[in-house]
Amino acid sequence: MTDVTVWYDGACPLCRREIGGLRRLDRRGAIQFVDVSEESSRSCPVSQKELLARFHARENGRLLSGAAAFAAMWRAIPVLRPLGELARIPPVLRLLEWSYRRFLVVRPHLQRLLAGKIAS
Repeated sequence: MTDVTVWYDGACPLCRREIGGLRRLDRRGAIQFVDVSEESSRSCPVSQKELLARFHARENGRLLSGAAAFAAMWRAIPVLRPLGELARIPPVLRLLEWSYRRFLVVRPHLQRLLAGKIAS
């Protein structure tokens, strides 16, 4: 039984690498990973456009976005659980969200860079 559902962009080389690493850490299968790059699944709680623009996860039936979604995913993986629990502290979550928003600005550049390295 899965505890957390994560929607990710399977067409993004950066996302694929990150999800691949997280899948290896998720030894107990607590996370259901859903690739939304090709078409929206019926299990998607929001539009495909929203899912591709920002990270989303569902934890205990609650839809989360951004840093809160990352924290939910971390809590499902024992080795990352302390970081996910730390993110329950509001100032920590605000700092993580601030960092995530800054990352979203550079994400397209990183995606292009990684796509070029993979194509080479």
